Amino acid sequence: MYQINMNQDSVQRIISFAPSIGLILGSGLGDYGEKLEDPEFISYSEIEGFPVSKVEGHKNRFILGKLGEKRVIAMQGRFHFYEGFTQDMLAAPIHIMQRAGVKTVILTNAAGGLNVGFRPGELMLISDHINLSGSNPLIGDNDAGFGPRFPDMTDVYTASLREKIKERAAEAELELREGVYVMASGPSYETPAEVRAMQILGGDAVGMSTVPEAILARHCGLKVIGVSCVTNPAAGISGQPLSHEEVMAAAESAKKRFEKLVDLMITEICE
Repeated sequence: MYQINMNQDSVQRIISFAPSIGLILGSGLGDYGEKLEDPEFISYSEIEGFPVSKVEGHKNRFILGKLGEKRVIAMQGRFHFYEGFTQDMLAAPIHIMQRAGVKTVILTNAAGGLNVGFRPGELMLISDHINLSGSNPLIGDNDAGFGPRFPDMTDVYTASLREKIKERAAEAELELREGVYVMASGPSYETPAEVRAMQILGGDAVGMSTVPEAILARHCGLKVIGVSCVTNPAAGISGQPLSHEEVMAAAESAKKRFEKLVDLMITEICE
C-alpha cells in the first residue's frame, strides 16, 4: 500500500491541528473550504510523495480551520484514477486524516444522473456504491495499523449518520435525494449502453471518484458521509452531448444548497 512519511513537518502541522472532521471537495465545490474560520493552508506540493491533481477547478491544498466548535481539514482538490494515479495512492490523504484524529469523512462529488427522476442541481446522499473502476485501493500489501486485510463493506456510508442527515435536511426544508453511486474509471464519459447497464445494476448517479476514498476510510475505521451534486443526465438520457463545462455550471448553481447541507452536517451531526 502506498504510504508517505508521516514525520514531515507539513504532515505534523496537520496532526498537531487535530481535526475531527475531514472534508474532500469535488469538482465545482472547492470554494466551500474558504468558509472555514482562521484558515491555515498547506499545499499538496509541500508534502513529499503527495499526489497533485491537474483537473480544472482543483486548488491542490489542504485547509485547516474551524466551523463553529468543530476542527475541520478540507481538501481543495482530489486525485483521480484516470489521471494515472494508482488507487492505493489515494490512501495518502485518508491516512493523514486518520493519524490526525479525524473520526468522520465527508466526501463530495459532481455526478451524472442515472435515475431519470433526478434533475440537474439536486443533491444526493450516497447510500451505497458500485465499483466499476476495475481496481481497488487496498490491492497490495496490507498495513494492519490502518485496518484489516479483508474489511467489511456492509455499512460504508454510515447508516446512523444518514438517518440524522435526512431528518435535519427535512427540518431545514432542504431537498435531498438518496441513492447508489457508481464509479467508472473515466476520463471518457460513459456510453449510453454503459448507462443502461448501470441503471439495471441499481445505480442512481455515476462519477469518476469517491469510491476509493470511501473504501479507504472504511478500512481505517472512519465514519463516512457521501454527497453527490447531480449535474446532468447521464449519456443517452437527454440526447445531448456531455461536457465538463456543463458539470461545473450545474455545480455552481447548487453551491448555496450544498454549503447549507455541509454546514448542517458539520455543526449538528458529525461528532
